[in-house]
Amino acid sequence: MTKKYAVIVVGGGIVGATAACALAQAGIDVALLDARNPARTWPADPIDIRVSALTRASQNILRAVGAWDAMEQRGIGPYDHMHVWDADSAGVLHFDAAETEFPELGHIVENRVTVASLWDQLESLPSATILCPATVADLQINSDSAHIVLSDGTILAADLVIAADGRDSALRQMAGIQTTGWEYKQDGLVATISSEKSHQFTAWQRFLPEGPLALLPLKNGQCSIVWTLSHDTAQDYLKLSDADFLQTLEHAFGGILGKMLTVGPRGAFPLRFQYAQQYSADHFVLIGDAAHAMHPLAGQGANAGLLDAAAIAELIIKADQAGRPVGSHKTLRQYERWRKGDNLAMMSSMDVINKMYTTDNEAFRQLRGTGMSWVNHSAWLKNYFNRYAMGLRDDLPELACGI
Repeated sequence: MTKKYAVIVVGGGIVGATAACALAQAGIDVALLDARNPARTWPADPIDIRVSALTRASQNILRAVGAWDAMEQRGIGPYDHMHVWDADSAGVLHFDAAETEFPELGHIVENRVTVASLWDQLESLPSATILCPATVADLQINSDSAHIVLSDGTILAADLVIAADGRDSALRQMAGIQTTGWEYKQDGLVATISSEKSHQFTAWQRFLPEGPLALLPLKNGQCSIVWTLSHDTAQDYLKLSDADFLQTLEHAFGGILGKMLTVGPRGAFPLRFQYAQQYSADHFVLIGDAAHAMHPLAGQGANAGLLDAAAIAELIIKADQAGRPVGSHKTLRQYERWRKGDNLAMMSSMDVINKMYTTDNEAFRQLRGTGMSWVNHSAWLKNYFNRYAMGLRDDLPELACGI
């Protein structure tokens, strides 16, 4: 027997679980599918090497769907300063929460904290069904609905299937949606470190010849590092002893936080610029990394995905309230027009900045340093970039506005 839902969300990570929570809160009959049940508890150490720098807009969304209080209880790391500088020029840029109306610029949060809190909330909502473990074997779309065939033969039907299953989305491929993009031939090396000096609740980023090195302040006083390197260099650094890696890291960071004392497990992932040529098909839509993958130098990937989740949820809820099919072509095209341009603008900005800071041209290096310092001394420009980075820009979904 085929089980029917209004909406099926495939992928229970941050973005998919947020979309499911928002829909279920509004009374939409939604099923969330994932191959793995996420951890809800874990030892205090080590910190998860997968973290996200969540903006004010993302905080508003997560609070609106009922997950933020549980995230605070599990532990989040606020930061109130951001310091960016160029190793090859005199360029410096500093942001301070005191220059805004908010007590902090954002929060560094372990991904497992966000996911566990969202799943806890989802389980409390009567309109939500969690199917886990569940692996999708096939997607079938006809004129009036979409059908999901699970690996155990179970068939599920919905007016709309939302794919939130990552940048290598199997659902996107099943729907026949093509992508455009390229590999950066760079890896993002991630780890958790402790340093001699306090992180001062500051997000630090130094632009180096192979790419930026970011140290993000964690709630326990440690830092999460995200280091963009060529693929070969990243693989070499994974093989270093802890002592040699810490010495290399300390030198690369310029000793700003003193000696690097300890490092936890290290990992690296290939970086890619990728976007789906279309965000939707009949009764089917992409959100998060399934729709777009961008360079992590400004930490905007998860935030862009959360805006996708809030936008599609808002449009589905409005369609349902108006008595229209939630998977209608009109609704999905409206979502695509709303989010695709914003995502491409953010992705392109990150791509340009990455290329600017990996050039060997000396004159260009000095020019970018001058430009960075010029922005730093312009209160209007700093405020504009600061608010944009915090996700506080025009045309936000209602959930992101903190209303």
